[in-house]
Amino acid sequence: MRQHDTLFIGGDWVAPAGTGTIDVVSPHTEEIVGRVPDGTAADMDRAVAAARQAFDHGPWPRMTMPERAAVVGRLAELYAARQGEMAEIITEEMGSPITFSQMAQAPQPLGMLQYYAELGTTFPVEEERPGTFGTVTVRREPVGVVAAVVPWNVPQFVIMIKLAPALVAGCTVVVKPAPETPLDSYLLAEMIKEAGIPDGVVNIVAAGREAGEHLVSHPGVDKVAFTGSTAAGRRIASICGEQLKRCTLELGGKSAAIILDDCDLPSAMGFMSIATLMNNGQACVAQTRILASRNRYDEVVDAVASMVRGMQVGDPSDPATGIGPLVAKRQQERVEGYIKIGIDEGAKPVVGGLDRPHDRGWYVAPTVFAGATNEMRIAREEIFGPVLTVIPYEDEADAVRIANDSDYGLAGTVWTADTQHGMDIARQVRAGTYGVNLYMIENSSPFGGFKGSGLGRELGPEGLASYLEYKSIAHM
Repeated sequence: MRQHDTLFIGGDWVAPAGTGTIDVVSPHTEEIVGRVPDGTAADMDRAVAAARQAFDHGPWPRMTMPERAAVVGRLAELYAARQGEMAEIITEEMGSPITFSQMAQAPQPLGMLQYYAELGTTFPVEEERPGTFGTVTVRREPVGVVAAVVPWNVPQFVIMIKLAPALVAGCTVVVKPAPETPLDSYLLAEMIKEAGIPDGVVNIVAAGREAGEHLVSHPGVDKVAFTGSTAAGRRIASICGEQLKRCTLELGGKSAAIILDDCDLPSAMGFMSIATLMNNGQACVAQTRILASRNRYDEVVDAVASMVRGMQVGDPSDPATGIGPLVAKRQQERVEGYIKIGIDEGAKPVVGGLDRPHDRGWYVAPTVFAGATNEMRIAREEIFGPVLTVIPYEDEADAVRIANDSDYGLAGTVWTADTQHGMDIARQVRAGTYGVNLYMIENSSPFGGFKGSGLGRELGPEGLASYLEYKSIAHM
């Protein structure tokens, strides 16, 4: 069992203020695989104080951006050497299939470190513009102390999408991992210490909701970067609004995959399995609404059903597994509740349903609903599990209308033999990230959502800019 008795605060391993602990339970075996301290408000106070000291008086924000980028580059080298270990930890603690952990859970955070280490060598910190009576120097300075509050589904991805640009910008950070997945953050802390990042620049305290809200509300925090549910995002936005505190919110999604009539279904299904069911369906960007024309509706349903039937459900450490367990029993019950809702609404499960595929572990049968409409709850609410809903459309304009008829606007795809026509469809869908015949989150491009899917953008130069304040200096 992976056991930790300390927290990472001020560049050192320190004893927690309280005696509470967090048990990390394997979603596959339902056995305890780790135990860490349960952070308290007092621990958050100590972490913010360390971050505040490092920002107000330490060397990190006073280094040049290329100097900070070089340190982040050293962290990337250490991360590269241990990404296999990181993938195994994430699979163990939250049930992500090991192939997905090796393909995304560990490599994508590494890619972010490498991207921002490179961007930091060329990103303009100052620029001059003509003014009325002389010249204006526009300067970019770090926003300050950042609270990074992250969920359990892609823990390192969501930590790094905040931490890498914040570090290059010159901010100091308090990371609050989710209580379901704290183990990976301890490995990250070891690498941070080894990389030579100054004390207090990064602090990591795993904790529950109460301590998390204390961190978000802390007057010593200048910016909150949050990924999670839309409901929690609204609460955080209200706190930040009251305090005029900067915030970036990456929230939920209910994305649509539009299948056009010219799509080659057999070739599309390989990529579709990733776009729809990545990480056991526990992904905010998952395209869980599949839109098919009435001309090919039955054909699309059959193709999606065959795709899902072909994915092995089982032990996430087995490389042959395509879909593993959900993260917790409550999540299993939540997803099964939505499957029941879909049946009660009149949709037909052509694959899956309420019969569990395994007696042990928090497994749910991957389910494909046919005969659904976009007005059903299974088509409107984020389920966060392996449940797909195939919805018919009349023509392409109707497909775009259905895709946009959502409280969310995070992601989406279109599948077609004509890429340029697919681009025309992509331009009409109100979503922050989109794909034609595939779905990818690119380090060089902004990631975030429209409507209820959040505020602000992460990744790309825009992600770095979100950790910077702008200062205008007029001079003659």
